Amino acid sequence: MIPIALTIAGSDSGGGAGIQADLKTFQAFGVFGTSVITALTAQNTLGVHGVHAVPAEFVRAQLDAVAADLYPAAFKTGMLATAALVAEVADGVRRHALRNFVLDPVMVASSGDRLLDTDAEAALAELLVPRATLVTPNLDEATLLTGIPANGEPSMRAMAEALVARGAKAALVKGGHLEGDVVADVLFDGRDFHVWRRPKLRTRHTHGTGCTLSAAVVAGLAAGAPLESAVAAALAFVERAIRTAPGLGAGHGPLNHHAAAAPAAPPAAIAPDAPA
Repeated sequence: MIPIALTIAGSDSGGGAGIQADLKTFQAFGVFGTSVITALTAQNTLGVHGVHAVPAEFVRAQLDAVAADLYPAAFKTGMLATAALVAEVADGVRRHALRNFVLDPVMVASSGDRLLDTDAEAALAELLVPRATLVTPNLDEATLLTGIPANGEPSMRAMAEALVARGAKAALVKGGHLEGDVVADVLFDGRDFHVWRRPKLRTRHTHGTGCTLSAAVVAGLAAGAPLESAVAAALAFVERAIRTAPGLGAGHGPLNHHAAAAPAAPPAAIAPDAPA
């Protein structure tokens, strides 16, 4: 039977991020995608022009409907917009005992537009981080969640440890915003560090990278892959999707979600501190 994955996130009218990116990624990895939409956005590659949060009671109705009939093997959250929606989603996760939770703490769009209310940051850290199988912040988000300034790999390790100390089972701190020619992504699983390093790609076509990465990890977990293997496959997919981006739009363009998605490798193929 085909695995089922769920995304709880906002809709991107430009098609490059959010629900749209997640469902495309699920399809690329061969899992069946379901969705709970938390917000409607009017956006394109140039920026976010409007946000309309979905009423909490309708978010609940969507989640109840999916969980009752299409129970997911793994799921993720993305843009949650408000503290009320964070609380509603946390309650839904508890009520339905959802498992294999990848938390993408979407706070700011690639364009710099804010996607999470300031008062929702504390709610996300308190209500969702402790429930997460994996948290996937970029450097800015990791700093907001932990209070640790970003300053190279040592700080990324400290950030990941701090997120695990707050209750997450594992944390992947993404280094795409690092200065220099090498990007490092640091995973801490509560016991070991795993670091993937690769040359930085100089491109403006990066819209939806965080959504795509977290969705790819969810797809791997839904298919039964170990966490480290799912992360490695997701990172490789995102790199291919950036390298082959279709060049659409005048701003931060979307990735190529038609890029080949290799299945997650067995655990033996993943070694701590091994570059991807």
